[in-house]
Amino acid sequence: MWLYKIIVGVNKQLKKLIPIPFPELVHGSGCIADAGDLLTAQGVKRPLVVTDKMLVSLGIVEKLTRSLEKHHIEYAVFDEVTPDPSIATVNAGFEVYQWHNCDAIVAIGGGSPIDCAKVIGAKVVKKADVKAFSGKLKVRKSLPPFMAIPTTAGTGSEATIAAVITDPVARSKFAVIDPVLVPKIALLDPELMVGLPKSITAATGMDALTHAIEAYLGSFSNQLTDRYAKEAIVTIFDQLPKAYADGGDLHAGGSMAMASYLAGCAFTRAFVGYVHAIAHQLGGLYHIPHGQANAVLLPLVLRFSFPECRQRFSDMAALIGLSDGEQFILAVEQLNQQLNIPNTFEQLKADDIPEIARRALTEAHGTYPVPRYMSQSQCENLLTQLLPLSLSH
Repeated sequence: MWLYKIIVGVNKQLKKLIPIPFPELVHGSGCIADAGDLLTAQGVKRPLVVTDKMLVSLGIVEKLTRSLEKHHIEYAVFDEVTPDPSIATVNAGFEVYQWHNCDAIVAIGGGSPIDCAKVIGAKVVKKADVKAFSGKLKVRKSLPPFMAIPTTAGTGSEATIAAVITDPVARSKFAVIDPVLVPKIALLDPELMVGLPKSITAATGMDALTHAIEAYLGSFSNQLTDRYAKEAIVTIFDQLPKAYADGGDLHAGGSMAMASYLAGCAFTRAFVGYVHAIAHQLGGLYHIPHGQANAVLLPLVLRFSFPECRQRFSDMAALIGLSDGEQFILAVEQLNQQLNIPNTFEQLKADDIPEIARRALTEAHGTYPVPRYMSQSQCENLLTQLLPLSLSH
């Protein structure tokens, strides 16, 4: 494990040489009406709107296009994005961008449309195969003007340097990581998040909490990321149960949107850890929603990490009015229960566990600044605890 620590240490120093931009942040109830004005100010004439069919059918995309039409902005809509966007989806979006001679990208949706839009933008400026962007700093060319409008409070993708794409052939996911992927404008409108299914509110909210916690516990954390992470943790514990209980609570929805953004700002600078490394494999293999995978994994990974960073756990506990770090882990478990998140994966198969563990550790080691290193057997043991009850005995 000493080699991974050296690599992570070198990466930490290299990170300081590469500035990460912040998007221009626009937030508030009804602010989607400002989208056309904001794009006009960027000189945009014909954006590609990247979204999914559900958001089109719900009339949410129409709120955006109405603003574009008011400002006489022509646009093309690509609504083929599905959860865990694939290489083929990115290629299809790129073809629509080219066909309509677009000059900008507006992503509206959850993490999947925003991630897909990022890589469409990368392909526009690089004209390369999507797999060529896998890894760090493989784009290095400014994207077309890019606005991200999240409709869920969780991924924080509107603030991050990363996009995750699925390779169906390999049944796995890969990350594209480059500061040029940060959107030029992030528009947070809680009205777009009204009436989400409770399961989505729960999973995306726990995704944001995982971002904040892993950013805070990792060795890349600093004063800036700590400030963002701590504010996100406090807000999520306070507001997520309210947003879950009442999907029409605009204050709770707006608070969660901001918490998700802050957690995104934190983890895009401090990175994530084993929760994400394992969740990516479960998503690639079984299509388990990313936020749900994070939520189920989070308590077990926190228990594993606890011996190496007790003070940080105590600090997080104090943020939410608890006296010690072990109580913080219990609070995470209780929040999962409150949100009706399961504590096992029904899709998980015992025979797949060694390969899931191997892939997760390959993703994490040397890349993620985890507070405590995990061996293959430790990762397998952790996953075994998450087998469906019928298989775990």
